[in-house]
Amino acid sequence: MRVLSIVFGTIVGLALGLTGGGGSIFAVPLLIYGLGVAPRQAIGLSLVAVALTAASGVVQAARRGVIEWRAGVIFALAGMVAAPVGVWMGDRVSETATLLAFAVLMLGVATRMLVRAARSPQDARVVRARVAERAGDDAATVCRYATDGRLRLNAPCSAALAGVGLLVGVGSGFFGVGGGFLIVPALVWITEMGIHRAVATSLFVIVLIGLSGVVSTLAAGRVFDPIIAAGFILGGLLGMTLGRYGAERLAGQQLQRVFAIAMVVIAIFMLAKPLITA
Repeated sequence: MRVLSIVFGTIVGLALGLTGGGGSIFAVPLLIYGLGVAPRQAIGLSLVAVALTAASGVVQAARRGVIEWRAGVIFALAGMVAAPVGVWMGDRVSETATLLAFAVLMLGVATRMLVRAARSPQDARVVRARVAERAGDDAATVCRYATDGRLRLNAPCSAALAGVGLLVGVGSGFFGVGGGFLIVPALVWITEMGIHRAVATSLFVIVLIGLSGVVSTLAAGRVFDPIIAAGFILGGLLGMTLGRYGAERLAGQQLQRVFAIAMVVIAIFMLAKPLITA
């Protein structure tokens, strides 16, 4: 079980690191169907693993100076407030309903990944595991809604960031995912920052929102098997590291399609399982 938890954690770390958003969604089904973790515990453990794995990417991105701290803090603070709400909601919804909703979410993320790979092949090579050499040339944060083109804490831009942050926070707490599939496009659209900076900043946001969800999960009495948790987290860090060295050769349209197809297969299995076991 310990070895398998490391293997599955590595898969999640690779998926998180080799995508610009959506990779962490593999964590929950792998924990439930691969390691036999109960759904609510799996959601909490997923938040722990994803937050710590993302933190390893934040260190590299911060050193390169490509994290947009102001936009990230606004986004993350709203998400941190909302994540406990998602955890609370998850405790009041049946596990079957939660898993069915998760499967639908996976189909949505897979669809977005396929569309992005087809329409923006250059963006498909922008990943979290490794900061591209040209990332520093990206446009910095401005505000689509501010008349002076600057991001201000009291600007409509900040309100827009906070609004999406609340949505991501609830989703992270409820589903146990990082929410990068929403964070990255929201950052690009609202603040007009470049895609490299948006992907790097999303890691910072995921860490803070994930930690808020973890605290709420523990406060709700959800406990994790320490052996599975340690192995899964170790594997996630290992996967992120491997992704850092293999990103240049692996990242791109084809890998995005592989991840998306895998999501579709898992989602179909999750939707069909209640019918098969009924």
